[in-house]
Amino acid sequence: MPAVTRTPRSSWIEQGLLALAAGGPDAVRIESLARALGVTKGGFYGHFANRKALLEAMLDTWERESVDEVRHRVEREGGDARAKIQRAGRLTFSNDRLLPIDLAVRDWARRDEAVAARLRRVDNRRMDYARELFSSFCADADEVEARSLLAFSLAIGNHFLASDHGTRPRSDVVSHAADLLLLNRPHPHPPS
Repeated sequence: MPAVTRTPRSSWIEQGLLALAAGGPDAVRIESLARALGVTKGGFYGHFANRKALLEAMLDTWERESVDEVRHRVEREGGDARAKIQRAGRLTFSNDRLLPIDLAVRDWARRDEAVAARLRRVDNRRMDYARELFSSFCADADEVEARSLLAFSLAIGNHFLASDHGTRPRSDVVSHAADLLLLNRPHPHPPS
C-alpha cells in the first residue's frame, strides 16, 4: 500500500496568507484553501484544530518573516546603519510577498482587537530596530524617534497615497525623502 502524502502545514499557512493578501480575513476559508491546494479539506484538521488556529499560525508566520527574518537578513548582509535601514525597508515594504500581507493585516487590525494587538507588537519591534539603527548616527533621542517615525510612516503611507508629483516619478520622490531621513546633519539648536 503506498504511503499517503499529506499537504504540509506550511502549505496551508502559505495559501492562507495568499488568500488574506488577496481578499482579507474573510477570504481565508478552509474549503477554498483546499481547492487552491488541490486537496480535500480533511487534511487541514491534521494540522489545525480550526480556522482560528490557522489564522493564528498565519499571524505567527507573518511576524516571523517580516520582523525576525528581515532583521536576520539585514544583519547578515551587513553594511552601515543607513544601508541597513534601507535594506529593511526594501525587504519589508517593497517585497511583492510581504507587502500585500502587511497591508491586509493592517486592514484586518481595524476590525479585530487581537490582530490590532499583534500589529502593535510587530510595529513596536520594527520601531525598536529603526531606533537602534538611527541612534548609531544620531545622538539626539528626540531626533532618533522622529526619524524612526518618519521612515516607518513613509514606508507604510506611500502605499496609501494617490497623489501626483508633477513630472517626478513617485519612486524618485520616495527615494529623495528616504535620503533626507538618512542625512547626518547636526541638529540645529535654537539661539540662547
